Amino acid sequence: MLLELNGLSAHFGKKQVLHQMSLSVGEGEVVALIGPNAAGKSTTMRCILGLKATSAGSIAFHGRCMDALGTPKRVREGLVLVPEGRQVFTEFSVLDNLLMGAYHRPDRGRIDGDLAKVFGLFPRLAERRAQKAGSMSGGEQQMLAIARGLMSRPRLLFMDEPSLGLAPIVMEEIASAIRHLAAGGLSILLAEQNASFALRMADRAYVIESGSVVLSGTAQELSDEPRVRHNYLGY
Repeated sequence: MLLELNGLSAHFGKKQVLHQMSLSVGEGEVVALIGPNAAGKSTTMRCILGLKATSAGSIAFHGRCMDALGTPKRVREGLVLVPEGRQVFTEFSVLDNLLMGAYHRPDRGRIDGDLAKVFGLFPRLAERRAQKAGSMSGGEQQMLAIARGLMSRPRLLFMDEPSLGLAPIVMEEIASAIRHLAAGGLSILLAEQNASFALRMADRAYVIESGSVVLSGTAQELSDEPRVRHNYLGY
C-alpha cells in the first residue's frame, strides 16, 4: 500500500477526536472519506500531514514510518494538501500562486513543463495568469488551489472538500479534473461531505462518524449500502 494508517488517535485538549482510525490508499487509487461536518475527515488529513499531533497509532508512506517527520519533510516525500476553503494567496497573481506550490522543488528546470500541464488541465488559469487570485470566482480559486498542489509534484494528493460552495457546473469541471488526474495514475485521498460527488470519483471509500470508521468498501458497495443511501445520498 502507498499509505497506511493503523490505530490512529488524536485529541483536542482532553477531547478525543479520532478513535483508532485505520485506513489505506493504494498506488493510483482514489479513496474517499465521507461523513458529516466535524466527523474527523479533515483532522485525519491534518494528522497524516503532520499538521495535527497524534496520540496513538502509526502512519506509513511507501512502507516508511512518517511519525517522526515534520510537515515540510512529509511534503518533500510527496504528501500534498489542497486545503478546504482554497486558501489561495489573494494578493498574488495566479502565476505566483502556482510558483509557490513549487517553492521547495530542487528540479527548477521542470517547473515550466509542469506549468504547461496545469494550464492544460485548467485553461481558465492560463487566461488569468496575471490576475490577482483574490479577484477570481470561488470555482476559479478552487482550480488554482488544485493546480498549486499539483505544482508540488505530489505522490499522494489530499483534497479537502473540493466541491464545497461550488455551483453544479463548476463541480463537474472539478470532477473532470479529478478523473483526469486519476487516469494518469495519481493517488488521491478525497474528503467530502458531498457523498454523491465523492463516490462518483472514488475506487474505495470510508464512512467516518464521530472520529471513527464505521463503514468501508468499494464506492459501488457503499453506494448500495442502505445506511449510506439513507444518511448521505438522500434516497
